[in-house]
Amino acid sequence: MGHALIAYLAAAVVSASHGAAPPHGATPALAARPVHGSVDIRSRPDGPRLVRVGPRGPLGGPLVFGVVRVRGRWVEVTAEALPNGSYGWVEFGRDVSVEPVQWELRASLSHRELYVMRDGRLLRTIPVGVGAPGSPTPTGRFAVAEKVTGPFGAAFGCCILGLTARQPHLPSGWNTRIRYYVAIHAGSGQGSAVSAGCLHATEADVRYLMRTVPPGTPVQILR
Repeated sequence: MGHALIAYLAAAVVSASHGAAPPHGATPALAARPVHGSVDIRSRPDGPRLVRVGPRGPLGGPLVFGVVRVRGRWVEVTAEALPNGSYGWVEFGRDVSVEPVQWELRASLSHRELYVMRDGRLLRTIPVGVGAPGSPTPTGRFAVAEKVTGPFGAAFGCCILGLTARQPHLPSGWNTRIRYYVAIHAGSGQGSAVSAGCLHATEADVRYLMRTVPPGTPVQILR
């Protein structure tokens, strides 16, 4: 990593921790990647461990965290290993490296649309299928945790963007001993509430997201 990039990321972390604008007008969004194999996610900066996570996520993709807040050298992250609405802390430099993210995804469950944004500009509106009434898509602040390529069959299509969101309301008959995650993948029912909680897009739109949206991209799911 070059000295200029190290300085940029350090400035991004410092400015974010003070609520200031990031360097050179960049977006304040950051993604965090483990610098070694496993990482301890802590309850507070230098606090007790909440969970230890390995270098890969549940789908087998390289582990990436979405950064929600920065305090000095500590970054608060959303991660697949944590319940919805819960965040943990990792240390910049020792545990993770950070990189800026220009992209953002916003999902409107009421409009059944996914908005793809870069540097605050709307680039694409994607119709999606959302969770059925008995298995609603959870709302909140998440991130793209993994991107994996199949094929995965007709139910999932070519590829999956796994989010740091869990599905706590499983469809009837599903195994409650298994932890299910929310993802964006190909499937039917765009514009309808039909899924088990995931966001269903066309295969063309999912391939577009795979090409353009990096892991760590913040995802807001709104009612």
